[in-house]
Amino acid sequence: MRVDAVVLDVDGVLVDVADSYRRAVVESVERLHGDTLPKADLQAFKDAGGFNNDWELTDAVALYVLARERGLTADVAAFTGAVADRGGGLDAARAVVRTELGEDAADDVEAAWDSDRLRDTFQTLYLGTELYRDVEGGEPPFDARGYVNDEPVIVTPGTIGTLRERYALGVVTGRPREEAVIALERAGLDLPEGHRFTMDDWAEGKPHPRALVTLAERLNARRVAFVGDTLDDVRTAVNAAAADAERAYFGVGVLTGGLTGDEGRAKYADAGATAVVDSVNDLPDLLE
Repeated sequence: MRVDAVVLDVDGVLVDVADSYRRAVVESVERLHGDTLPKADLQAFKDAGGFNNDWELTDAVALYVLARERGLTADVAAFTGAVADRGGGLDAARAVVRTELGEDAADDVEAAWDSDRLRDTFQTLYLGTELYRDVEGGEPPFDARGYVNDEPVIVTPGTIGTLRERYALGVVTGRPREEAVIALERAGLDLPEGHRFTMDDWAEGKPHPRALVTLAERLNARRVAFVGDTLDDVRTAVNAAAADAERAYFGVGVLTGGLTGDEGRAKYADAGATAVVDSVNDLPDLLE
């Protein structure tokens, strides 16, 4: 797997988001609806695909909780399995609710579902009061310290230095631009704006290959490793290889996100991963 460029995801790769983004998902739904899911259940939604945007993940969890209150009997595994069968993502989750409950009950669920309030709650919990004002340009609905402050950095300065010396570097993340900058600064990875793709830079999102292929072109790379912590990250590399015959793409999964252990390795392999490493800090040895 000799490569000349490395493209990195952010969440679960460079920084640990278990007590920030994922905590904000769970607590946003609980604040608005009085019920939620355990944080561990979020991985099933991630595995279903189409939930790299954590605002949409929050929406889907809220839909499931509201549907369960109105008679949905499917457990999380069955529900997310049905979502995966429909291609993954929020639209698929809405379709599953409608199929399982029928039109009238599904209409009731959607009437109680307020995506805008969920997003504001999520951003307040994640950013905190002061940063919310800076990023969102208004007053938050309540005061919060901000879970962004609870994101340990995973990648070491040594790893960043080694990757810089050996490869062209890029980033593809589902974070909004401002939040990506915060994480990259904390991780010590300063990149030109044209070498990173955030939520604001492309509409399709992972696992669509456009961002990865575009970065490969900008980095003048022929062989690209894309390193991520979800199955959609690996699928992005697989889709890029199918879309771009001029280059080779390799999906590398890390076990510092929601996928862990032998089960995580097996899921990555099934999705088409070229390799799986315990941490991004094992990447230099893998590629060397």
